[in-house]
Amino acid sequence: MPLEATTAALLAAAAEAGAPPLSDLSPAQAREMYRMMQPPADDITVGKVENRRIPGPAGDIPIRIYHPEGSGPFPIHLHYHGGGWVIGDLDTHDADCREVCRRAGVIVIAVDYRLAPEHPYPAAVEDCFAAAQWAAANAAAIGGRGGPVSVGGDSAGGNLAAVVSRLARDAGAPKINFQLLIYPVTDAAMDTASYTENSDGYMLTRQSMTWFWESYCSDPARRLEPDASPLRAADLAGLPAAHVMTAEFDPLRDEGEAYARRLQEAGVAVTCERYDGLIHGFFSQARMVPAAQPALDAAAKALRDAHGH
Repeated sequence: MPLEATTAALLAAAAEAGAPPLSDLSPAQAREMYRMMQPPADDITVGKVENRRIPGPAGDIPIRIYHPEGSGPFPIHLHYHGGGWVIGDLDTHDADCREVCRRAGVIVIAVDYRLAPEHPYPAAVEDCFAAAQWAAANAAAIGGRGGPVSVGGDSAGGNLAAVVSRLARDAGAPKINFQLLIYPVTDAAMDTASYTENSDGYMLTRQSMTWFWESYCSDPARRLEPDASPLRAADLAGLPAAHVMTAEFDPLRDEGEAYARRLQEAGVAVTCERYDGLIHGFFSQARMVPAAQPALDAAAKALRDAHGH
């Protein structure tokens, strides 16, 4: 279908503003530009928000815990933010976490994992796995319900959620019952039809993804490891159930859908929904793009169903 009207207007405004490509910026400049693009989210009310630091493999990891209104204990969901492993932080994805917390009635733990290129692959993986272990071990202390936790994220965060799910399966802990993968990065090859069709003009570009991958993992051979490209894992059996979201006008569309098919072929319960007319980043744009609102509802329903909540 054609590009959704509000999205088309946003893209036209961005083009007229003439923002430089990410690859022309330093990581610090790119991070600041990304922060400026995210609207404030204090109007999305939740029960309580607290910032903490938890032990990690290379020092403390900052986290932000979002509590729903009402009395718990509540299920726990870990959110790993997008941004190509290079940009993004607790503030850029504050709205996403508030929406998931409020709509799904879950405690959301946002993880401020180490960023590349200062901390290249697999630093982000290590931090995200450590955070999942901490959440499972400390559920009661933060008002959480015992039992499995869920994980999720957008783009690079979806990549990290998929990797953490497999690492947890292989280690036998922590117990993860669901993965919410929002237009996830699943393969470094960048050779799909959607990369050709949507290489430029739809916010996320091939040029940006090349910059992200080079920043995250400078060795092309290592990018094909399953901890970087989860689509290349040999065995996906026994992974948590998954809900995968993709966008029609997104370079990552095909690899996200390919990962959903691989999960299904491995016997994993998976649903995959493509949002026609939308672009990469639509989940975070839902307050500006009404057509993206159903994605937030779908994410909340999937989490409620997964946790029996």
